[in-house]
Amino acid sequence: MTNNYEDSHLQDDIKNYQSLDGLQILVVDDSEDSLFLTSFILESYGVQVTTATSALAALEIIKNSRFDILIFDIAMPKVDGYSLIRKVRQMLRLQKQLTPAIALTALNSEYSHNLALLSGFQSYVSKPVEPNVLIAEITKLLRFYEWENSE
Repeated sequence: MTNNYEDSHLQDDIKNYQSLDGLQILVVDDSEDSLFLTSFILESYGVQVTTATSALAALEIIKNSRFDILIFDIAMPKVDGYSLIRKVRQMLRLQKQLTPAIALTALNSEYSHNLALLSGFQSYVSKPVEPNVLIAEITKLLRFYEWENSE
């Protein structure tokens, strides 16, 4: 749970991006409920959401589309989010793209957080998804990548 200091910073971040109209985000999660909730939150901010329920489906989608941000669940069957982001990073490196990515997971340990960052994610959001936290993380990534690209 966040404290009042953290809440005020989240609100400041969100105020700067009340609308994320037109942003293209791919959300990958094997849980239909989680996928629905995450999509609902994002769409309420004007985001264009594409979804996939498996890593293999996500790879096919990414081959044919460009996204501003990727959001992947970690604990998925067959190919987990760590493996998925490594594959995506290899694929996008060949296309000279760096798309920021958020790990979305119920695995709330320091180890899983560090592994997510080492695997190629730039951010980490815990489940159950708190709308303010998710939107704040997206806005931080947008600011960072806008700043990086302006230099």
